[in-house]
Amino acid sequence: MTTDNTSNTVTLSVASRDDVTKRALAAFDGTAQGAHISFASVELLWQTMTPKRWDLLKVMTGQGAMSMREAARRVGRDVKTVHGDVHALLNAGVLDREENGQITFPFDAVHVDFTLTTAA
Repeated sequence: MTTDNTSNTVTLSVASRDDVTKRALAAFDGTAQGAHISFASVELLWQTMTPKRWDLLKVMTGQGAMSMREAARRVGRDVKTVHGDVHALLNAGVLDREENGQITFPFDAVHVDFTLTTAA
C-alpha cells in the first residue's frame, strides 16, 4: 500500500487509552503522529460510523465548511434526519463546527485502521 504523506488524511482507528497516550507523548516529543480519531472498540467505531454517517463524510471530505442544509442536500436526505447524524459525529470528534455555525470535516482523505483477531 502506498501512502501519500502530502495529503491531509485522518486515520480512524481502534486504540486503547495506553495507545492514545503513547501517541500523544510521542507528539509532545516532536514525533509527527498524523491526524487520528480513535475509538475504544471496533463495535464503538461501527456504532458511530453508520452507513448514513459514512455518506456524510464522503460528501464532506475535502469540501470545506458547509451548512447542515447543504450537507443534507448533498446526501439527498431531509435536514432533520441529517441533524442527528451530524450531532453524533460532532460529539465523537469526527466533525467540527465553525464559529459561524457551519460544519466541517477538515480532511481530504480517510484511512480506517484496525486489526481483527481471534476471540479470547
